Amino acid sequence: MKRKIVRIDEELCTGCGLCVTPCAEGAIEIVDGKAKVLREELCDGAGVCLSICPVGALSIEEREAPPFDPEAAANLAAKRARGERVACFRCGADEEGAVVLLARHRGESTWVCTRCLPVLIHG
Repeated sequence: MKRKIVRIDEELCTGCGLCVTPCAEGAIEIVDGKAKVLREELCDGAGVCLSICPVGALSIEEREAPPFDPEAAANLAAKRARGERVACFRCGADEEGAVVLLARHRGESTWVCTRCLPVLIHG
């Protein structure tokens, strides 16, 4: 099936990892010092990661790819359905006291509140 998906130019990619965090679905990871879309079915093609790349290595292209799998990408809904607490990994704030987003940190999917997100992004 043809659909829009993130493309990463390996020649331009510096491996900084800034694109990993905004990919809430967990499709992008750093492998051998370069960003890669490891699970194309998790990439929704929204391009949230594009603007964070300091060297312009990311773009959206229309090409053959597996269909987007919303069930595999629905981490928040699955966690809530299991009755697990969704809380910021840095400060512990939960959904009752803050806006909590799924993020990638050091190659792992985790939860971060909007107060801690700037620290996660900018260090």
